[in-house]
Amino acid sequence: MPVNVTKKDRETSQNLVHRFTKTVRQSGVLLQVRSKQFKKRAKSSLAKKRSALRRVILRKEKITREKLEKPKPKTGRY
Repeated sequence: MPVNVTKKDRETSQNLVHRFTKTVRQSGVLLQVRSKQFKKRAKSSLAKKRSALRRVILRKEKITREKLEKPKPKTGRY
């Protein structure tokens, strides 16, 4: 995905560099390169199980918290 930027009439070199960096950022080329630069290791099966268990526990705690909280009275004009 090449990025082409040509210098316009009466445009300074600083403006050209600014426009070039802006188009590179918007194109997403840097994000693709940086994601390829460092490879993430896959989670081990034990880590997957632990994170799934943690999510289940947090979900249960959230549900119990919501049940224990008092419902807030409606405020407003309607």
